[in-house]
Amino acid sequence: MSTPASSVPRALRTVDAHHHLWRYTPADFGWLTDEMASLRRDFLPADLVDALASASVDATVAVQARQSLEETDFLLACAAATPAIVGVVGWVPLTSPELPGILDRLSNNPRLAGVREIAQGQPAGFLDDPALNAGIAQLTPRSLTYDILIYEHQLPEAIRLVDRHPAQSFILDHAAKPRIASGDLEPWATHLRELARRPNVTCKLSGLVTEAHWHTWSPDTLRPFLDLCAEAFGPRRLLAGSDWPVCLVASSYARWWTVLRSYFAFFSAEEQSRIFAANAIETYRLQS
Repeated sequence: MSTPASSVPRALRTVDAHHHLWRYTPADFGWLTDEMASLRRDFLPADLVDALASASVDATVAVQARQSLEETDFLLACAAATPAIVGVVGWVPLTSPELPGILDRLSNNPRLAGVREIAQGQPAGFLDDPALNAGIAQLTPRSLTYDILIYEHQLPEAIRLVDRHPAQSFILDHAAKPRIASGDLEPWATHLRELARRPNVTCKLSGLVTEAHWHTWSPDTLRPFLDLCAEAFGPRRLLAGSDWPVCLVASSYARWWTVLRSYFAFFSAEEQSRIFAANAIETYRLQS
């Protein structure tokens, strides 16, 4: 049962619905290119707390960056020791016959909000895999969300995935990574609108600056893409997030939150409350 917006604690003004933590090793983070060399270091809860203070962010959802159960346990341990981390989106082996037992163990932890895989860059048809879909079906009775991490060309697969699981809660990460650097709205816009017709999908406004030109983007660069997300999903199905520390290659943490708050400044107070806190609390069933 979702949390009514009216019951969201007044002190909880902003929830970062998407960030990472890691102990850096070259083997686990080979995707950090030379252009991202500044991220080749540890990012731990103490670093996160400093970032939150710089932007007046009150609570967070930590999201997996490695596909291992060790990663999920690491994030849950960080959450247990860090009051600001009120939810975790971990990883589980969705195609494994051992999945039920793994989910039973992890579901005992109230901080586990959902699971995610790194589906971006996978071969065509990855989200259509019957074994994957059987695993996702096991999330629904446990009230665990599934974060969809894809590139914009995978949106048709995501639509088919959602249609197979009408009772499952899905969160689209980074608005499906539109081609902001090139300024191309289509076919992303058409596919995003179609996905948004499914009421069990919410959309994270995170990770957008890294899809733009890292050193030359401006709020005006992002505006057409934010406009489309706001139009398609509306204030009740948008979640504000940062994708920290990945976002640091293009923006400071504080600057990103200034951009989001400025964009939504003309929305009503209730709509801002939903986008910046209540939607994340309800979607992820966070215990603040």
